[in-house]
Amino acid sequence: MGDYAIIGLGQFGKALARSLARAGQSVMVLDRHAEEVQEISSEVDAAVTVDATDEKTLLELGLQKVSTAVVTIGLESMEASILTTALLRQIGVPRVVARAVSELHERVLRSVGAHVVINPEQEMGHRLAQRLIQPSIKDALEMGRAVVAEVDVPAQLAGKNLRELDIRNRLGVSVVAIRRGEEVLTNPGATEALKPGDILVVFGERDDVQRLATLV
Repeated sequence: MGDYAIIGLGQFGKALARSLARAGQSVMVLDRHAEEVQEISSEVDAAVTVDATDEKTLLELGLQKVSTAVVTIGLESMEASILTTALLRQIGVPRVVARAVSELHERVLRSVGAHVVINPEQEMGHRLAQRLIQPSIKDALEMGRAVVAEVDVPAQLAGKNLRELDIRNRLGVSVVAIRRGEEVLTNPGATEALKPGDILVVFGERDDVQRLATLV
């Protein structure tokens, strides 16, 4: 058995399974549609055409032994995603992640025991809105009030080093890496001069990161 079981092979489920497999993880995929299973079967460790709402089948496949099961069943069957999530918890899967397509769906998934609930469409919409509002922030991972973000180096900062800029004391933002083309400089030193086209990987409170981004 693999470390991950992906249940539901829509576009999101297949993308997740492929990404995990390419990262060297062991992946089993399940879907009731044989053509979807066949499409990805050569890219993962195991691919099974099955009805995931059958508890006996889940046990026979050894789903209780995986470290993480991800239910990516989407709009086509919210009932199936809820029942599958509940069954995975009942058979003892230690970590169940479920995809929600609405706020009500999310509440129900949590109520039947999902450890983590994600809404990819909502998250992508939020991230796109942030990029439209502030294009210099390339990407961001939110952690409460704090974020880890990639920010384009403002033109007026190019040529200056981190000691001169004193970004941490001035803005309360820590520079944890600099992305320079294909190269990533982790824990850059104080004498590292920024170059046009650099991207700063920073950590700080959301408002402080926004202040850095508005220097563009």
